Amino acid sequence: MTRVSSERVLIVEDDSAARAGLEQLVKSWGFIAESAGDGQEALEKVTSFRPAIVITDLVMPRMDGLALLRALQHDGADVTTVLLTAQGSVETAVEAMKEGAYDYLTKPIDIPRLKILLEKIVERLGTLREVKALRRQLREQGTFGSLVGNSPEMRKIYQVIEQAAPTSASVLITGESGTGKELVAQTIHQLSPRAAFPFVAINCAAIPDTLLESEIFGHEKGAFTGAADRRAGCFELADRGTLFLDEIGEMTPATQVKLLRVLQERRFRRLGGQTEHAVDVRVIAATNVDPVEAVKHGTLRDDLYYRLNVFSLRVPPLRERKEDLPLLVQAFINEFNARNQKSIAGVDRRAMRLLERHDWPGNVRELRNVIERATIVAPGPLIEPEHLPPTLAEDAATPTVVESPERGLTPGLTVEEAERRLIVMTLEHTRDNKTKAAELLGISLKTLHNKLNKLGLRPEKNPQG
Repeated sequence: MTRVSSERVLIVEDDSAARAGLEQLVKSWGFIAESAGDGQEALEKVTSFRPAIVITDLVMPRMDGLALLRALQHDGADVTTVLLTAQGSVETAVEAMKEGAYDYLTKPIDIPRLKILLEKIVERLGTLREVKALRRQLREQGTFGSLVGNSPEMRKIYQVIEQAAPTSASVLITGESGTGKELVAQTIHQLSPRAAFPFVAINCAAIPDTLLESEIFGHEKGAFTGAADRRAGCFELADRGTLFLDEIGEMTPATQVKLLRVLQERRFRRLGGQTEHAVDVRVIAATNVDPVEAVKHGTLRDDLYYRLNVFSLRVPPLRERKEDLPLLVQAFINEFNARNQKSIAGVDRRAMRLLERHDWPGNVRELRNVIERATIVAPGPLIEPEHLPPTLAEDAATPTVVESPERGLTPGLTVEEAERRLIVMTLEHTRDNKTKAAELLGISLKTLHNKLNKLGLRPEKNPQG
């Protein structure tokens, strides 16, 4: 083992010499080990010894390995089972795996493989214990790690995280801007065997196309004008850890091809370099647009989409999970109380009604900013309506405006004209604040500027958010 493990291992083997030798071997790797001569004796020892791992022979008198596995499951024992089998009974071992065994080894035992298998089990046990702690935290506090919410929508996300985290499979996260996609990615990383290694995040929409490839793959000295030194890219920085690529659809097609190659071959080449480098990185990608539509429009390669979409989850906008508002508000109050040395206890009823009526186009990010400001300006002990931005009170007092046929959408209108009208209306609504308009439209600021230029609306040499 790379480090001493204090996990308890029970060896179940009817051959006394093999049993003693295996027990001593496992102890030499740092485990606490005991042994039993058959399944019946093993069941008796499980109660007192409480092993985390059971390594059992498949064929034994009184109670064989398969019967032991079923008995442990029936009793609800929290153990990971590995079977030892002769070549002739491999079929039975495979059947046992379908019933819940973790893995099997054929005799004679491949010692290095057993050691690697135990290392993987130790990592898995650590992840499972963290997940159990998070489930308990969810029941008691309505939070799952750094994620806050107990709504059915959030519980679905937690289920996918539990499934995806222990693996190295790619994950594709979708959702509007400000919903917390990066926080979901961080939670997956923290619950994975890669948690001790780096989590590296990069926003593809925030980096010019000419520099994005260098940021991701790195570059050699002299690769381009201004490349004075060799520089490591995100793949090198995230080696053995997780790389989070936000707004994946903003990547140029050429960069998408190179990314796909790294995902498939686990090797990359720095910009301007000739040597390939092996890398072990899990990739989690995110986008605030519908990836299927992005594939249709050619902004996202279909082969890259299928490669990233092993696990997929959608983070719902805040307006779809308003039942989580009280939990989120209190979590942010606690955060900013600690940061600003305040002692705000909560939100009064009138202020909470204003928060509940707001549609939160900026999602959780917008709510966080609102509560940060409120905790600073409120003298205490409660946040009241006057401590919230005036726009929240205005929104609650303003009736819904129905667009006239001249301004709205009518049959026969082209998609391009509909998009033009929507962008113009949104910019008018935000008083030409393009950053806010992009959030409302659910696209990145970079995409908004591209659309403005394409539609000939407001081409600018130096556009400002």
